[in-house]
Amino acid sequence: MASEQIRQMVNFILQEAHEKANEIRVKTEHDFNLEKQTLVHESKLAIQEEFAKKEKDREIQERIARSAEIGECNVKKMKLRDDLLQQLVSEAGQKCAMVTRGQNYPQLLQKLIVQGLIKIEENDVIVYVRKDDVSVVKKVLGAALAEYVEIMARESGITLKPNVTVNTDSSKELPESSFGGVILTACHGKIVCDNTMAARLELVYDELLPSIRAILFPED
Repeated sequence: MASEQIRQMVNFILQEAHEKANEIRVKTEHDFNLEKQTLVHESKLAIQEEFAKKEKDREIQERIARSAEIGECNVKKMKLRDDLLQQLVSEAGQKCAMVTRGQNYPQLLQKLIVQGLIKIEENDVIVYVRKDDVSVVKKVLGAALAEYVEIMARESGITLKPNVTVNTDSSKELPESSFGGVILTACHGKIVCDNTMAARLELVYDELLPSIRAILFPED
């Protein structure tokens, strides 16, 4: 009888152990599957986030590259436009240079000297010209002074006696790039009136630049 009870107790304990072991196995499998699902989900999210980040980085790099390309194209376009405008200025300068070979150039120099004297408003003046123009200026200087004195007397009632010399310093004679004309200086070079053809061309160019751009580049 006692052995039967012992056997029943042993069987009960074994059954309890099997059931407990089965519960542990089931719970372990459940926890494992849950943990696996969580890890898989987190991995998917991480992959999606990494992909989204890389896609965003790619888009940013594409925008940067596109912006740089547009900027480079704009720089090239502006350079081509500037080159074209400078070419126009150069061609206009060459045409100005042709004026110096015309028969009316002496009269033009005379008018430029008179205009310069009126602007500079000084009695002691030095006129600087190109080396090739010295002889021409000296020929018309007397007439230029007479015209200047007559204008000032008529306008102010004062008779002036200007003292004007030509190219007193050979190192300051005008270069060929001036395209002719004159520069008048007074007060030891502190007062300067640039009446060269190049200076006048620059003034005209600056004044007409908006119109020139509108004609050459209407798409703007």
